[in-house]
Amino acid sequence: MRIRGWGASDVGRKRDHNEDSFLCNDALSLYAVADGMGGHLGGERASRMAVDLVEQALGAALARPESRPSHQGPPPQSTTTHAAAMALSVGHLLRDAVVEADRAIYENALADPAVWGMGTTLTALFFADRRAHVGHVGDSRAYLYRDGRARQLTDDHSWIQDQVRAGLLSPEEAKESRFRNIITRSVGFEPSVQPDMQDLIVQAGDCYILCSDGLSNYLSLEEIAQVLTTQYYRDAPRTLIAMANDRGGDDNVTCVCVYAAND
Repeated sequence: MRIRGWGASDVGRKRDHNEDSFLCNDALSLYAVADGMGGHLGGERASRMAVDLVEQALGAALARPESRPSHQGPPPQSTTTHAAAMALSVGHLLRDAVVEADRAIYENALADPAVWGMGTTLTALFFADRRAHVGHVGDSRAYLYRDGRARQLTDDHSWIQDQVRAGLLSPEEAKESRFRNIITRSVGFEPSVQPDMQDLIVQAGDCYILCSDGLSNYLSLEEIAQVLTTQYYRDAPRTLIAMANDRGGDDNVTCVCVYAAND
């Protein structure tokens, strides 16, 4: 199976700088979106550090023969139990990379008063052994497009989403709330973080979207699916970003599109 990704980022229509960062590393089959906070210097630094540190940590871990997974799946004689154990092991590599990035960003902020309190969302996608592993902190999102439909894979770590889960706000009310940008979990703001982790079996033809909330605040699942149905995947990030900007572009907008193809 071949994994290929395309990404783009835009400052939007209202901001004068871009605090988003993204990663597309086809060689590692690793992709990520990060939306920084902490002002011009802090937000940019935190998001860039997050994607760079995860890339470095995964690259170093995969360079060790004992932890190097296969992109072709387990050997034929492997059992279901073995495959599950491999998935857990690979998932831990991604989880540890996110935790390591959190610690490094936090310590960097402590050492530099100019960026104290910086942090970032981080949604990362790593493919190995015919599985997609997702590590997630904050309110950036991951979606899966399969068989003509899109579904959201991640849950927002935000005050608004907590209110919706508790039944105190409807999804419609949440979209209009002025508190929708308050996140409850981030990378780098505290000395440790617990990322949400999940993995799923990849099917040939799957397409994954990672994006910052500058995109998800403006586009529905159905609209994302429509773009992926009608356009080349390589063009999807720019198309989706343009749609978000046309509807206001209040925030930085970042999108990564990842396609799983047959060899």
